[in-house]
Amino acid sequence: MRHSFKRSRRGPLTVAGRRTWDESDVRIRPNKRGSRPRTKDRPAHEDAVVGRIVTVDRGRYTAVVDEDTPRERTVIAARARELRRTPVVAGDFVALVGDVSGEPDTLARLVRVEDRRTLLRRSADDTDPVERVVVANADQLVIVVAAANPEPRTGFIDRALVAAYDAGISPLLCVTKADLRDPAELLSHYQHLPLPVLVSRTAEEDATGVETSSDEGQSARLDVEALERLRGYLDGSVSVLLGHSGVGKSTMVNALTGAQRATGGVNAVTGRGRHTSSSALALKLSDAAPGTWIIDTPGIRSFGLAHVDPDRILAAFPDLEPGIADCERGCKHDEYAVDCGLDSWVSSGQAGSSGPARLASLRRLLGTEVRQQAKELGSQ
Repeated sequence: MRHSFKRSRRGPLTVAGRRTWDESDVRIRPNKRGSRPRTKDRPAHEDAVVGRIVTVDRGRYTAVVDEDTPRERTVIAARARELRRTPVVAGDFVALVGDVSGEPDTLARLVRVEDRRTLLRRSADDTDPVERVVVANADQLVIVVAAANPEPRTGFIDRALVAAYDAGISPLLCVTKADLRDPAELLSHYQHLPLPVLVSRTAEEDATGVETSSDEGQSARLDVEALERLRGYLDGSVSVLLGHSGVGKSTMVNALTGAQRATGGVNAVTGRGRHTSSSALALKLSDAAPGTWIIDTPGIRSFGLAHVDPDRILAAFPDLEPGIADCERGCKHDEYAVDCGLDSWVSSGQAGSSGPARLASLRRLLGTEVRQQAKELGSQ
């Protein structure tokens, strides 16, 4: 019987209308795992250059390399894939490879985040377990509040102090707009703390000597004396400014660095400042020692401490801490505590006239742990 062979338009050779197959018809599908590395080992990138992150904007990281040398330059980088879950923030020291020339339209690759000396963190609120890294490798936290407009909040200052002590960062309290209201009552809350305090009145003219409008007393420009004192505190260190919108952080940065950060006033209806900074930015302090940086952060609405252990919160209240010596074992020192030694310590006046307010603030912060536990139990 004679067989006729012909090749189908859409298949192999056919014999009497039936398909036959040979090795040329075999199709091998690519392995989905074939593009993955066979080992978890990664290149050491020993030839990488180290730079300081000065700002982060929409997936692009700006770093300064060869700092304080004639070769100092700014490099734009993208984060390597293996670091996609690693937060990179202003102040971080990072390893860069690829094109690190800093020329226009070039892009380096960020392959490693170096060990951090300090790390300032916060959570969105007191029940949010997710940490948000603010800045890295800061030496000093400058807590900026206004004596009025917007109104100062001791609760915010206390939270910032807890975060600073927890991170091993030295705090400094800076009060602006002291001509609008005497800040003595505010400062009395912190008279027993080893906390440097800087008070400034609204300047009639800026640091360059140019007359400026005071915005009906709402400007936060530092007077000349306060500005010089602040320079002394900042010299030789990396400092981060933290405060609500409208207290004058960006104005201070402009006076200290010669930058042109946008500044804004205070909403007359809500009493809150208008956001002008959208991302943290590190800038060199002009006419200062090498390594002097100031980091301006966006104004914040809340500063959660869900990530801080309750025992470390008490350490931020050294004026109250001796009172726990009379507490019963296992005392939580919160508002539900029975026979807490802090009550007698405060009532006897050993914490000063501001003792009751300080104890109330401490117990509000300690209540964070109770609310966090309740949230976790409710999610199970």
